[in-house]
Amino acid sequence: MVRYENSLIEEIKGNIDIVDIISQYVLLKRKGRNYFGLCPFHNEKSPSFSVSEDKQIFHCFGCGAGGDALVFLQKIENINFNEALEILADRANITLPKIETSKEEQEKLLMQEKVYEINKVAAEFFHQNLYKSSAKPAQEYVKKRKLDNATLKKFQIGYSGNFDDLYKELKRQGFQDKEIFESKLVLRSKNGIVNDAFKKRLMFPIKDVKDRVIAFGGRALDDSKPKYINSPDTICYNKGKNLYALNIAKKTDKDYIIMVEGYMDAVSLHQRGIDNVVASLGTALTDRQARLLKRYKSKVIIGYDSDSAGQGATMRGLEILQNMGFDIRILQLEGAKDPDEFIIKYGSGKFNLFVQNAISLVEFKVKNLRQNLDLNQTNDKIKFLNEVSEILSKTNNDIEKEVYIDKICKNYNISKEAIYAQLNKIAYANSSAKVLDKQVAVKKPEIITKKEVENSNSTKENLLILLLVNEGQKVYQKIKNEITPDDFKDEKNKKIANVLYEELEKGDITNIIGLFNGDEELISHITYILSKELDISDIDKAVNDLVNKFLINKLLEEKNLILKQLVSGNLDKEQTERIENRLNEISLKIASIK
Repeated sequence: MVRYENSLIEEIKGNIDIVDIISQYVLLKRKGRNYFGLCPFHNEKSPSFSVSEDKQIFHCFGCGAGGDALVFLQKIENINFNEALEILADRANITLPKIETSKEEQEKLLMQEKVYEINKVAAEFFHQNLYKSSAKPAQEYVKKRKLDNATLKKFQIGYSGNFDDLYKELKRQGFQDKEIFESKLVLRSKNGIVNDAFKKRLMFPIKDVKDRVIAFGGRALDDSKPKYINSPDTICYNKGKNLYALNIAKKTDKDYIIMVEGYMDAVSLHQRGIDNVVASLGTALTDRQARLLKRYKSKVIIGYDSDSAGQGATMRGLEILQNMGFDIRILQLEGAKDPDEFIIKYGSGKFNLFVQNAISLVEFKVKNLRQNLDLNQTNDKIKFLNEVSEILSKTNNDIEKEVYIDKICKNYNISKEAIYAQLNKIAYANSSAKVLDKQVAVKKPEIITKKEVENSNSTKENLLILLLVNEGQKVYQKIKNEITPDDFKDEKNKKIANVLYEELEKGDITNIIGLFNGDEELISHITYILSKELDISDIDKAVNDLVNKFLINKLLEEKNLILKQLVSGNLDKEQTERIENRLNEISLKIASIK
């Protein structure tokens, strides 16, 4: 892949803030100089994911992931370097120059453009079909669902015909079979029979935030199963990465998004003036969908069907939103099974009233918990108290927690004292666990092991790398003739030192992460080193001390080698005398340094 000029990359990174970028995906809280949150790259209960605003890097002390804003976007969005740079350049209002791509990439991009064209043609083809006499079942359905013509056109709702109607239309418009089959809208059986993927269904084109048609959902108009068929993943589409109607909802003036389950829910609400609605494409909410949504709004109201609100997949989706720092509310509609049915029956005024009264995630969890328990039974009431306390213990805001406790006590006839007592037990248990972990962690053997010596070397090497990155030429000129990369014992440190020395020979280091060309192991190690705070008042003294320590190590290694030669007994008198003299020189030199 062709890379952009380093100076341009640095200009782009210099015009964005890594904290702003990562805050779109992770709920961060300031702790000292850095920000911390739950790592998005592995499951954890306690925040070990650190973001440095000063150094513009991130590092997870749990899984080791680390890098800069570019690395973060590549990992979190599963995109390549250039795609990540395009996102940052857009944020920085910097226009990227056109670059030449490899033949393979060009072919992939050309195929992707062809599939976008095919999707666009297919959407218009289906939409025009809706107005034909052969589409009577679809016409009756949209009439029954009270969709007007303006809405049908706005969402380009259509109708798929029989067998190979779309295939014939695409061939008529000049598309090649390879391109058509790549779109997954037309399938070829093992016997070579060509068939459209969607037949006799109401069609919902799915568009991305750039208004490109990327996929389709098709609803059966009879008793055919499944009721809905959705496009599989293609070169243009990933169902866990997109949200239906976000291309329209992102333009809303409201400060929140309503998320529903089905296409019809979204379309019906939009028709009646609720312009901030998206649908989750029939899947449990994914990390990528949540991250996409976070680009536009940080408050979301969940309006899922009443018969699925308590499902585990839905709850996991809510946890994803919570971990990313969304302000979450749950819509509690009454008198209808879904938002579409509700707004048709009661209108947008009453719907908006319910939106205003949407409950928090804590209240939703408590309500769901209550439904499965009989609070007149002692055991159930104890279980309710225990689990409610667990839910409340995860609420970090003390004022918010106080409000919830008041509501719960009032609604479920539980004393505040009982809840506070249980919360104290949980807090004490967690505190005891931490103390126990700490006691185990600090327990060390009396004998210094080889591993501890190696760790000591690593600490010294890590400090020198940190000084080289932070102080640049000031440190490099002092140590380059005294310490070489080969003097580093840790293999990762040796590789990093080689790169740093080579770069510092040319001048100061600017793009430290970019020097390691996507090597995740080395990037993780360098961000681990850089995440440490450098609290040294006298840099010159620290550098001299490090040079002396490296020199002592080299002298000790030579001394040990000489001692082994002497013990071997394989030396003649002259050789023995020569290396004994050298041994004395080494001992004197070590003593003078110390």
